Amino acid sequence: MKGKFIVFEGIDGSGKTTQIEMLEKRLKSEGKKVFRTAEPTDAPSGKALREALSGAVKRTPTELAAMFLLDRINHNVDKEKGIKKLLDEGYFIICDRYYYSSLAYQGSEIEGDWVARINLDCPDIATPDVCVFLDLSPDEAIERISKNRETTEIYEKKEKLADVRQKYFKVFEKLKGRDNIKVVDASGASEEVAERIYKAI
Repeated sequence: MKGKFIVFEGIDGSGKTTQIEMLEKRLKSEGKKVFRTAEPTDAPSGKALREALSGAVKRTPTELAAMFLLDRINHNVDKEKGIKKLLDEGYFIICDRYYYSSLAYQGSEIEGDWVARINLDCPDIATPDVCVFLDLSPDEAIERISKNRETTEIYEKKEKLADVRQKYFKVFEKLKGRDNIKVVDASGASEEVAERIYKAI
């Protein structure tokens, strides 16, 4: 039986890590095989991306979009733990960020249609069964970030988060009818959010 590919998206601070852990635990309790993953990956292509996102290495938005594409292709076709292989083995794959992030982040800084084309038209990039977007206001997101982290990445500024949130919704509008996208209210207690997510998927 083929597995399911579940992607989590949201602005920084929306609670993706917490909710992914809770969903993983719940699915495993139901006897499902679960594999948790994320982008950027732990591959060399992903490590180079993390350096750029931290600000340690300067990259243009076009370079970032291309680097994400390479990392995403590797993520799909890796012979040991690639998305396509694990789906064929019946795993429920839960991924923290996917091409929606590229379309929202890099697509807001350079030609958005190009970023969409290189991702959506790539034969080696799988379409998720469902994308869960954790929707949280930038004010609440910044509050969570300041409480939980010692360092911040280049995108974690209030104005930037507000802009990216709007870009996500524009991306979802363009993908309506193509991708299965569920927008979930991410405010409130984590247990309440987890129930909303489970019902949505």
